[in-house]
Amino acid sequence: MAETSERRTKSQQIADDLKAAIERGDFEPGDRLPGENALASQYGVAGLTARQALKNLATEGLVEIKKGAGARVISFHPIRRRGIQRIAREQWGQGKSIWSADDDRPQTIDVRVDSLAAPPHIARVLGLGDTELACARSRRYVVEKRPVMLAVSYLPHELVKGSPITRIDTGEGGIYARLAELGHAPAHFREELRSRLPTAEEAAGLDMPAERPVIKLCRTAFDQDGRAVEVNEMTLDSAAYVLDYEFDA
Repeated sequence: MAETSERRTKSQQIADDLKAAIERGDFEPGDRLPGENALASQYGVAGLTARQALKNLATEGLVEIKKGAGARVISFHPIRRRGIQRIAREQWGQGKSIWSADDDRPQTIDVRVDSLAAPPHIARVLGLGDTELACARSRRYVVEKRPVMLAVSYLPHELVKGSPITRIDTGEGGIYARLAELGHAPAHFREELRSRLPTAEEAAGLDMPAERPVIKLCRTAFDQDGRAVEVNEMTLDSAAYVLDYEFDA
């Protein structure tokens, strides 16, 4: 047991030294870090300890490790998710996507639209009866060839049927602009946030290490009458995002 503790301490020390070197600029984005054998020789440790140090950095999102190519410093700049500005009415009300409040890099969005029975906790929030369906819009967001977020929006099917919300392309302003056209413009939002390790499916969908936490965000949109008109469950790669909330006192 003592050996395990010592090995962890050594691997973390190596990881901390490499992290400091990256922050100083000794290694720039895209640069390859010393390999396991070189690190093992430099620190006088076993190769397994050096490998764990590099794995720690990959878990933090600082490096990517590819078989045969070693560990390289990631060049991806985290997305600054502006939690208040992105869902303001002046954003989607002017035909802008809420994404554009966060980042100006082009993104690829894989979209699937289904009519289905919502999970029980979603059905309760949306006030759906036992036989009522939800429109589920599933998306996978990719920036610079890197998957960054998985999201599923659930809306009452009866409310949105026949509208562009049930199509792949919802048009300018997205879901919220279309809800406004249906007389159910979002007037209030609630976001719940937590962090946990990803499921195997989430890790595969985000192409990320299973040891790195994801950020789970659930946003509920309410219309002016207080009716929940959308529940959006999002799974974010924690290394790909900075959550930014700015508001007046």
